[in-house]
Amino acid sequence: MEGLTEKLTEWAYYYGPKVFAALAIFIIGRIVVGITTGVVRRMMRKGGMDETLTKFVGSLTKFALLTIVLIAALGALGIQTASFIAILGAAGLAVGLALQGSLSNFAAGVLVIVFRPFKAGDFIEAGGVKGTVVEVQVFNTVLKTPDNRKVIIPNNAITASNITNFSAHATRRVDMTFGIGYGDDIKKAKETLDALVAEDSRILKDPAPMVAVSELADSSVNFVVRPWVKREDYWGVFSGFQEKVKTAFDAQGISIPFPQTDVHLFKESA
Repeated sequence: MEGLTEKLTEWAYYYGPKVFAALAIFIIGRIVVGITTGVVRRMMRKGGMDETLTKFVGSLTKFALLTIVLIAALGALGIQTASFIAILGAAGLAVGLALQGSLSNFAAGVLVIVFRPFKAGDFIEAGGVKGTVVEVQVFNTVLKTPDNRKVIIPNNAITASNITNFSAHATRRVDMTFGIGYGDDIKKAKETLDALVAEDSRILKDPAPMVAVSELADSSVNFVVRPWVKREDYWGVFSGFQEKVKTAFDAQGISIPFPQTDVHLFKESA
């Protein structure tokens, strides 16, 4: 019994300070980790960072710091941590290789969130898809197409190709082309188009709209009509103007020719 008591006393004398130090490091470390993580999140929110990225970076920071605290506590107990660190490094490398595609999407998502080439509510074309941005996530971006489909695009596919943001500016130019026959009155056609542009209240006066002959094509004389509108009026003007031009040209006796080819046959003399 006395031998056991002496052994326990010896262990307490030898390991007691180490256990106390390890607990102190762990408890104080957790407090410091909590404070540091909170500071990081507040700084990111203050800097206007996306909330998704803020939460992810906060969690990543907390995990990394807690790992350091745990290794320090184990070292205080006298446990050799070199092999432990090597195992963690090997595991991290294996996980990184296994999640290579996901990490690529994450890096692309960080770039999208930080540089903001678009935001929720913008109408864009990215990754070969056109749609309204519903949500920008760390790994994916969610779009809603004009026919109300939900499309989830990996962020890597977005940053690897061109991004067209149709909502980036308050105004857009509507580019339209209308053809008339070679036998029609060019002056009358231009006056008709000018009148249609002037009577549409959705078309802006500044910048001034453009109506001009653009091409003497194979089957028609082509006019370009390029008015400026507010971005929310783009499709209304584009589709409505087509109908107005057809109706006005019919009323004015101006033809809209379709592509055609004249074939001439010559009879060889005997």
